[in-house]
Amino acid sequence: MANKRASLKSMRQIVARTARNKASRSKIKTLARQVQRAKSSKATDAADVAKKRTIEYISYLDKAVKSGVIHRNKAARHKSRLAKIVMN
Repeated sequence: MANKRASLKSMRQIVARTARNKASRSKIKTLARQVQRAKSSKATDAADVAKKRTIEYISYLDKAVKSGVIHRNKAARHKSRLAKIVMN
């Protein structure tokens, strides 16, 4: 257990940041699944939904990179794979 006030504050900050980062990573995975589901859907408006989900997913990836949740190369890799899926 921490003995100093600064150490206690640091521990609180770590808990808050961990929870925030975990939520962001979870949202990234959820958006990726939604894009996959929209792309494989046979609905009449599937292309529009897939495009909307793709834009949302790419935007969220960029925000996660900006805030330091994921590495920029990981975001680039996800976007590249997403482009292959959506274009085919």
